Amino acid sequence: MANQEVNSGRRRFLTTTTAVVGAVGVGFAAVPFVTSFKPSARAKTAGAPVAVDISKIDNEPGMRMIVMWRGKPVWIFKRTPEQLSALAGLDGLLRDPASENADQTPIFAKNESRAIKPELAVIVGICTHLGCSPLYVPELLPQAFDSDWKGGFYCPCHQSKFDLAGRVFQGVPAPSNLEVPPYHFVDDTHLVVGIAPQGAV
Repeated sequence: MANQEVNSGRRRFLTTTTAVVGAVGVGFAAVPFVTSFKPSARAKTAGAPVAVDISKIDNEPGMRMIVMWRGKPVWIFKRTPEQLSALAGLDGLLRDPASENADQTPIFAKNESRAIKPELAVIVGICTHLGCSPLYVPELLPQAFDSDWKGGFYCPCHQSKFDLAGRVFQGVPAPSNLEVPPYHFVDDTHLVVGIAPQGAV
């Protein structure tokens, strides 16, 4: 009888200990699993607005800055008066000269320069055909791919062409203009990519 009580007590002790150790083990195993559902710091940062100091390009037309926003390269560059005036004569050669596609052009940039300030462009540098990164060719000079080139972007992957406002030319594989991201100016030398101007979309 005493042996049975000892065995019964030992059995309860072992069962309880095994259950506790098992529960602790499950808890430790669950931590990485549950943590994996939380967005990483990198993922949080990828979607966050990006503050940019544009003072470097303010006095250097033609210079281009590249910042990353949501995993996309965003090009920021200054256009000369000659480059801006060249935009007006391209409408007949473009697929969407008035930027009607709202997915590519927010309301605040629905103008010929597709920008808040005409001289300063902010454009996502990804071709709308298959996602290549077009070359920046700002010179108003004949090029091997276009003898009447007025500056813009040329995608070497499949020969799509865009003007200096990111508007796509007719007769190329790219179906739409380059995207203009939401952005706004904080002051004359700083802008934020990822947030549209107050009251705009």
